[in-house]
Order: sequence, then structure tokens, then C-alpha cells
Amino acid sequence: MSLRGATATLGSRPVLRGIDVSLRRGEVVALLGANGSGKSTAVRSVIGQVPLTSGEVTLFGTPLRRFRDWARVGYVPQRTTAASGVPATVREVVSSGRLARTGLLRWPSKADRAAVQRAIDLVGLTDRAKDAVGALSGGQHQRVLIARALAAEPELLIMDEPMAGVDLASQEILAATLRDQVAAGTTVLL
Repeated sequence: MSLRGATATLGSRPVLRGIDVSLRRGEVVALLGANGSGKSTAVRSVIGQVPLTSGEVTLFGTPLRRFRDWARVGYVPQRTTAASGVPATVREVVSSGRLARTGLLRWPSKADRAAVQRAIDLVGLTDRAKDAVGALSGGQHQRVLIARALAAEPELLIMDEPMAGVDLASQEILAATLRDQVAAGTTVLL
């Protein structure tokens, strides 16, 4: 993954100016900066949510405008909830992370179900898999979103402030999960 000369404007305000970032397989890169400094904009530009006014994003050697293999990328958004007003269980939300691999019309295979269960186990929510996401704490919501991203078995995991508003116990579980993913060769941008 790389950003080269990335420039982005939100409204009429320049937010990114000439940003260069490169990640290699198995590397962890943390973008640090003050509130409003463009961290989230940079992260969101990598997945195409914020268009660049100049520069280029490349994923796995392919320019973003031609990239289609989204199953290789897991994304955890900033400060959102896994519930989003839709009644769903932890397992159902995490299962949605497999859609990039399975598509909408294919029934989940045994491998898909195993990947979902593995992701739920990794974030320590095994005992809550059948619970409604709306009944979870903020830290547990964040763990569900991370499990959803991990269910796709991504090679690149992009996380926008994954620890914001998360209790210490959840932070420890998430840190352990990330260590395991990086040890397995996953690249992480946060």
C-alpha cells in the first residue's frame, strides 16, 4: 500500500498536502497527529472514501482507480457502532465481513463460517456471538467491527482510531489481536 504525493481537499479546505506513506507486508504503521491534522482523511483516502485532488494511492501494486480485490483489505471505521439501528447479532455483523469474498448471492461455506468464528474468538466475543449488537458496550462494538474486518482474512488491515472510546480490557484484547495478525503477516495501517 502506498500514498504518493497525496493531496485532498474537504469542502474548500486543503487537508492533505503531498503525503507520502508506504507499507510493506507485515509492517505496522501508525499515523500520529493532533485532532484535525488529517489522519482520518489520509486513512479514508486509501480506501477511496475521500478522493485525492492530486497524487496516487496504490494497493498491492494496483492504482486505486483500478483496484477491485477488496477481500484483501479490512477496514475498521472511526467512532461508529456496529449496530447502526439494524437489529443484528454479533455473528451476523461479523459475517458481513465475508461479503467481499462470498458475494451477496452465495451461501456461506464451511470455510466462511470458520473464518467468522475465528474472528469472533480473536476479539474475545465468543460468549456474545448470539447476542444483539445493540446490547453491547462501546468497547465490545469496536471489537465487533474489528472482527468484521478480520473475518475477510485481509492482507491489509486499515483501522481509523480503533482504540478511541474503548475501555482498558477491550484495548488489551485488541492489542493482542493485532499482535497475532501482524505475526501472521498482516499489514496494518492505523
